[in-house]
This record gives sequence, C-alpha cells and structure tokens, in this order.
Amino acid sequence: MTRPLRVAIAGLGTVGGGVLKVLSERRSELAARAGREIDCILVSARDRKKKRAAAVGNIPWADDSASLAASDADVVVELIGGEDGAARLLVEKALKAGKNVVTANKALLAYRGAELAALAEEKGVVLRFEGAAAGGIPIVKALRESLIAYDVVAVKGILNGTCNYILTQMEASGRPFADILADAQRLGFAEADPTLDIGGGDTAHKLALLASLAFGIKPDLGNIPIQGISHITPHDIAFAREFGCRIKLLGIARRLGDRVDQRVQPAMVRLGTPLADVDGAFNAVVANAGEAGPFFFEGRGAGEAPTASAVVADIVDIARGHASPVFGRPATSLRAAQPAPAEIVKSAVYLRFDVLDEPGVLAEIATHLAKSEVSIESMIQRSRAPGEPVSIVMITHECSHEAVVRALKVIAASDRVLGAPCMIPMEAG
Repeated sequence: MTRPLRVAIAGLGTVGGGVLKVLSERRSELAARAGREIDCILVSARDRKKKRAAAVGNIPWADDSASLAASDADVVVELIGGEDGAARLLVEKALKAGKNVVTANKALLAYRGAELAALAEEKGVVLRFEGAAAGGIPIVKALRESLIAYDVVAVKGILNGTCNYILTQMEASGRPFADILADAQRLGFAEADPTLDIGGGDTAHKLALLASLAFGIKPDLGNIPIQGISHITPHDIAFAREFGCRIKLLGIARRLGDRVDQRVQPAMVRLGTPLADVDGAFNAVVANAGEAGPFFFEGRGAGEAPTASAVVADIVDIARGHASPVFGRPATSLRAAQPAPAEIVKSAVYLRFDVLDEPGVLAEIATHLAKSEVSIESMIQRSRAPGEPVSIVMITHECSHEAVVRALKVIAASDRVLGAPCMIPMEAG
C-alpha cells in the first residue's frame, strides 16, 4: 500500500461523529477497499467537552476550523453546515491550499457550488458532496458518473425526511399538521425551528444540486419556486386517497425544450407508484435517463449512519485517486439555467375550495375555471347542514399551471369562498 491518506474533519456533530466512528471501527476494511490506510490526523468542533460518537482524545484538536486548511491533511472534511461563515471560509481556504474537500453542506453548494467547483478544478483538487443530497442514497455519483450514456430528462424525488414523516403520520392518524409536527420535534425527526424543512427550503437546496448534475447548469436557487406543506390538511390527504393518490413534497427538475423547470411543491402521486410507496423519514429519487428509462433510488436521507456512509464513500474515492469534475462537467461549461416559462408547465391539478353551502357556488367556480380554459375531470362535494361551510374538491384535466393560478385569484375574491383555495399538481410517481 501507499502512504495513508490524511484526513482532517471540521464538525463533530451527528454526521461528523459518525464519520470518525466509521474511520476508526472499520479501518482495515476501508484500507482494503481504498488501497491505503485512512488516518484522521486533526479534528475541530465548537465544544471539546461534548460527548461524541467516537473517541477523539488521541486526535490533535484545532480550535479554529479554518486552520485545517493549513494542516498536512490530504482531505478536509467540512461538516459544519451553513451557507456562509466558518463552513464557507474553510472550504475556500482548503481548496486554495490545494486540499481535496468532502462536504455534506447542501446550503453552501446550492449558493456557492459553481464558484467552488471552478476553484477546485483550477487547483487540480477534488470536491465531493455525496452526503449533501438525499443522505445515504448514492444519487450524486449516479448522476455524475453512471447515467451519462443518455441525457437525463428529469429528476424528482422526496428529498426531505421530516416532511415525508409528517405527511405519512397525518395520513395514518388523521391528525392535523401542527400536532404531527410537534410529535416529530419531540421524537427528533424535526428541528426546534423546522422552517427550512417544512417550508421546502431544504428540498430546494438538494434539488439545485441534482439539477446541476443532471442538466449541466449552475445551481440556481433563485429560480426555484418553493412551496412547503404547512397548508396541507387531513381533508386534503383523505381526498387524495379517494382519488387514488398520496400527497408527497417533491423536488422536481425537468427539461422542457431548451429550458429547465425546477420547483418544490406538494404533489399528488398515484397509489402503487414508487414515490407514493415511500413512507416515514425515507427519501427517494427517480431519474429519467431518456432511452435508458427511469431509475429509482430509495433510502434513509438523513441521520448519522446514512450520511456518514456517503461521506466516507467520498473519502475512499479520493483515496483511490478517482477524480472527475465536481458537477460531472467542467465548471467552465456549466451554463446559467434558463427557467421554463410558467405557461408551458402543465399537469392535471387537485383543487380544494372551502365555500358557503349556497346555491350557485359550484357554478361560479366552474365558470371562472372555464374562462381560464381549465376543465374538470372529476369532483367530490360533501353535503353538510344548511349554511355550514363545505369543501368542493376536484381534479382537472391537464392544463397550464399559470391558467389555474389566474382562475384561483378571481375565485378567491368571492365572498362565498372561505380562505385561499388549495392547489396541488398531479405528478407521475
């Protein structure tokens, strides 16, 4: 074997501790696979006294994470997190110093991925991020290296385990969103501040990376419309079942002509399809590789073991001497994304209107939809006591999302429509 690969790790939280544990406990197995031993020579974290998943007492400690860039390490592993601050400083300094970098920092790459890729390639070093998108699912490597014989025309998936857990539990129990979120926080499936997860931002970070890998575009958060799940009700979930669907929060990126449509949104997915069957905190991705067909990946999207597994796989790849452009193509060839015009984004759509139970309300809604050239495929209306609010729920035929939004603005202005109408696009699973 050649000399050991020297690794420095910044961030010893759940994932960092897991990486250190794997490097220690599976040392001989990893050496056999990498063709050389892998040594952790330096670590850094905010709190020296905190209990870790692996012992750190015999490993030199750096109080300043940025100093890892000036160490003797061959690989700097950044697991601090965050789009800026210490994480960005360390990664930039490490790349400039000619160090290979492994990170699971989706936010940093979603905002700075193109410039960091250019810097890595300029310095002739490797930047790897398998753990940044869908945890332990090897989708980054698949898009960067495996699915290249034919153009990938679409990639979509369940990219946030917190949201999928909440939606699964709402369906199983019939309880409202707020109650299930509180349970998820108590059980550790959701953060104390869950905004990034339930608002769709975390999914958007990951989608930006997958779209870059799939289509050769720069990560482009600014052109990703984002909608979370906090407005989804148990009634929506029950109605979805009646229509033969389940509701999933999806990140979707697809090629439409010479444009790319990227969006994060709840979607109605048909029962019995792969994405519809993904439960709990699991993630899943479908990559449509044109003539090669669709490929389905499923696994745990977060947590110590899945993400540590992805990070260690990147370290082993570097130990083997594997090198390829960060996003599968030279950074200089990554082009700015050209967003698809709203009018060409089409699908069938689920609509829910909470209305006063009065004559003529349905006709009023149908008239406004027809004026926007939105036709109704099927409908459910439940009767209640006279004068009480009632839900009118329908599935449209395929139509322009822009046309639906235009009609909903007019419908929402009616004094007989209570609250904002709910719109959930249908999506093949």
